[in-house]
Amino acid sequence: MYRSLFVLFTLTVLNCTNDYVPNANTPELPNNSLTGTGFFEYSDYEPFSNKVMNIYYHVPPNSSATTPMLFVFHGAGRNAKDYRNAMLEKANTFGFIIIAPEFSITNFPGGDAYNLGNVFVDGDNPSPATLNPEEDWTFSVIDPLFDFIKTNLENTTEKYHVFGHSAGGQFAHRFVMFKPNARIEKVVASASGWYTVPTEDVSFPYGFNNSPLENLSLNELYDKNLTVLIGDLDNDPNAPGLRHNVFADAQGINRFARAQYFYNLAFEQAQDGNLDFNWVLEINNGADHNYVEASLKAADLIFND
Repeated sequence: MYRSLFVLFTLTVLNCTNDYVPNANTPELPNNSLTGTGFFEYSDYEPFSNKVMNIYYHVPPNSSATTPMLFVFHGAGRNAKDYRNAMLEKANTFGFIIIAPEFSITNFPGGDAYNLGNVFVDGDNPSPATLNPEEDWTFSVIDPLFDFIKTNLENTTEKYHVFGHSAGGQFAHRFVMFKPNARIEKVVASASGWYTVPTEDVSFPYGFNNSPLENLSLNELYDKNLTVLIGDLDNDPNAPGLRHNVFADAQGINRFARAQYFYNLAFEQAQDGNLDFNWVLEINNGADHNYVEASLKAADLIFND
């Protein structure tokens, strides 16, 4: 049944609870539950059967069938292992499972296949002719992966949480938009370079026009538990990899300004339409674009309530 699950454990030095000892670096049989800290190879989502994905995980001590899961989406460095490791101590403190899929450049090349979810062949130039089938969207692998892990762990939770930073923040906020029925509970979209803003006045990828998002219910979108996280020092207009063009710069000239633009436009739109609004703008004071600082803050926002 699980033709591609090869669980390999890595020795990880953890500065977590004193009584926690990670598992040895030995394979685990496919029919055994995931434990400790490691990764496995996943290709059981049929449309991606030709893509072997590394899934980095951590299962905290004393986990149970009701232990919550957090999906962590890495940045453009495609360094899922590092993002998992940044969350280890928080996972042990709060008691949550980390699932950090690696969207490698080989399997998901460029921003089209990762940041923009492979919705279009060329996300910067969307057209009906180049719209990919929904099953081929990168967003579409997450719920099946959740079910796969639930089965392996005999986990009974019905929803999962999401944290994404930088390119992962782009993936996270668009995931909420393109997959309104995904089983997400709380989302923290952190430090996106730029946003798909909820307006049909601008074409995708900067707005909803010329994309399936034209049919999205704003009432449903604003009902989501979404936190836009941004460091107040993430304000360098010349930051490496930061996109600049007339559409991106209309949102602001740096990540800090763009996060506020995205949130404020949505807030004003919800007010004008008398819609319920569950989004939050969280400014991480003293933080720049560091993913570790963002990870720690996100864990607090999701689990320390």
